[in-house]
Amino acid sequence: MAFLTVEEVAKSPAFPTAIWKLQPHRHGLLPVAAGRGGPLNISWEVHGDGPIKLIALYFGHERGDKYSVLIFDNRGAGASDKPVLRYSTSEMARDLVEVLDHLGWSGERQLHVSGGSMGGMIAQELAVLIPERIASLNLHCTAARLENSGSFSELTGRLGALLPKSLESEIRATAHGCFPQAWLEAADDAELPGTNTPRCEIPEGGYQRFESNYARFAAQEICIGRSKNGFYLQAVAAGFHQKSPEQLRDLADRVGRPRIMVLHGTADAMIPVSHGKTLIQYLMPGKAVIEEGLGHAPIYQKTRWFNELLEERCAVGEKLSGR
Repeated sequence: MAFLTVEEVAKSPAFPTAIWKLQPHRHGLLPVAAGRGGPLNISWEVHGDGPIKLIALYFGHERGDKYSVLIFDNRGAGASDKPVLRYSTSEMARDLVEVLDHLGWSGERQLHVSGGSMGGMIAQELAVLIPERIASLNLHCTAARLENSGSFSELTGRLGALLPKSLESEIRATAHGCFPQAWLEAADDAELPGTNTPRCEIPEGGYQRFESNYARFAAQEICIGRSKNGFYLQAVAAGFHQKSPEQLRDLADRVGRPRIMVLHGTADAMIPVSHGKTLIQYLMPGKAVIEEGLGHAPIYQKTRWFNELLEERCAVGEKLSGR
């Protein structure tokens, strides 16, 4: 199947509705990292006002009465500042702690954390910093450290990710790294917001479908845009992230293994499944899932399944915390 070009995607009738206008309950810019190379501003939003505190990329907007979901842009991304300095996953975790303290999310066993890819690395560092505040720790498609198989294709792939590309090449490379080919080619299966979605601005005619999952992904990437400097600095942070077996065991002891889930897909071309198996080996989590055919971004590829899994893990963490 020949995918649409960036120009063709941008001309799609669905393109103006690619980004959903979900209105947060709270939002702001918080200066952080004073004395750590800052201050720099971190953009954050809280969706929902429920009692269960969840840090996640996205979690059904319809659950706002039960969950308060924090989403934020790491340094170097989105509406946050993009200073040119050495980034690390541990420093980004410290940025997040400052946001959490600002929100008053500082109670014992109060936080449900969901992190994938580099976000999962930051989640590991967060668990090192504040293990007593974590109710559940959910790591997906991430690694304790990026390992090399030694193959020429893996080496060139990782080096190639850091080379300048056209927008077209960048989007295609990211798509193929994150998703199986069959899913990219399939008809757009996103669960679109509707008139019953709380705090969501519905455009005239409603949110429209693209011709394929790839076209929707490409449209969102075009709309979001990325800072080149921020991307490279974040890539360096992910590349240098490292947790030893001893550190992972200590992390699991302090958070509590029944509170931890590790999820990885067999079709993850960005961070191969061997990394997830390594995390499972040393963390010995309460729940370990190796999902056949899953790529690097379960929230997109299997949205409902992933949200239900995350909801299940939140329930486990709440029960273990006596709530």
